[in-house]
Amino acid sequence: MRVLILSSSTGGGHDMRAGAFQEWAQLLPDLNLTTELHRPLDSGPPLYRFGVHLYNWIQRRAPYLHHIYFNFLEVVAPCGSSRSLLGADRFRATLESMRPDVLFSVHGSLNHGFFDFARSVLGRDRIRCVTYCGELHGGYGFSRNWVNPNTDLFIGAVAETCDAALSLGMPEEKTNLGGFLLRPQFYDASLDDAARRAYVRDELEFEPEEFILLLSASSRGANNHIAFLNALRRARLDVQVVVLCGKSQTAPAQIADWISFNQSARVRIIPPDTNVATLLHCVSAVLARPGTGATSEAIVSHCPLLLNCLGGIMPQEWITVKFCRKHRVAETIRRADDLARIVDRWMESEDETEAIRARMNAVCPTATPRDILSTVARRERL
Repeated sequence: MRVLILSSSTGGGHDMRAGAFQEWAQLLPDLNLTTELHRPLDSGPPLYRFGVHLYNWIQRRAPYLHHIYFNFLEVVAPCGSSRSLLGADRFRATLESMRPDVLFSVHGSLNHGFFDFARSVLGRDRIRCVTYCGELHGGYGFSRNWVNPNTDLFIGAVAETCDAALSLGMPEEKTNLGGFLLRPQFYDASLDDAARRAYVRDELEFEPEEFILLLSASSRGANNHIAFLNALRRARLDVQVVVLCGKSQTAPAQIADWISFNQSARVRIIPPDTNVATLLHCVSAVLARPGTGATSEAIVSHCPLLLNCLGGIMPQEWITVKFCRKHRVAETIRRADDLARIVDRWMESEDETEAIRARMNAVCPTATPRDILSTVARRERL
């Protein structure tokens, strides 16, 4: 079976899930799936490329502005029908070259017009169209574009995702609870205590018995690392800090400069290709933007989560915050000094973090990406 995956580099979660699908397909030869990734917005006409660039700029610079962007797309839906598609000839060439059996969308803007167009090119009975949605809650921030009642299958990450789709008109018989679509490393990264201690000593060069905070950035590089490091310094917290910078070109140099002026601080910058699954099993807590990818990874890893909400919360992030509040699996950081206050409390007592780990274990989906790929394969054979 040939699966054409539709994604976009708006944020990092969509491409992460697309990559996860491809990696699992290679690990599951019994399903006999071949995959190809296509980003029709990123490689499309200037208007689409501008939209991708604008999204990522807003995420890095001014998250609060995304409320305007989000609501505009909710009304306009530029990819809402095959008639409104731009760059259709390029997409037609991709379809005719691969002739996929399954069109698998991991992006809310790609499962209407592109699905209809693919059916018109290849034949409605020739291709199955599947949507995977990694959002964690319904309500404001859950785009109506995720739901296409005419698609063959909607797979939601958690029960709240499926409930949101049903409320927007997705037929129940086409709705499937699939769990998190994460890379294989998150399902084989369990470490015993000896391995964890060795990793902390040898790779991070930190003390395994002490609290370790991971400052994470979005894959596109959005972060507030300097503000948080300054907050920890003001509070005079001697905490071990691991820093990930994503694709930011400036953050590593800025943090290195900060370290040079604060040489007593225990701060370690690590490469962007670090195995994050292993890292999450070895740190005491992670601070990240409230994206669905980072949140799902923390939950699967049972790593206490702090949500970085500095600069405002994007609509898609707001529904992640709602999920985390509902299940009490994260603390929200709205001011940099909030971080120092919470970390100080967690360093004094492990009871809170252990309780968060237990709640993460309870809310973590039992389904795995193997189940998602198996469901897609079975649907094609119907």
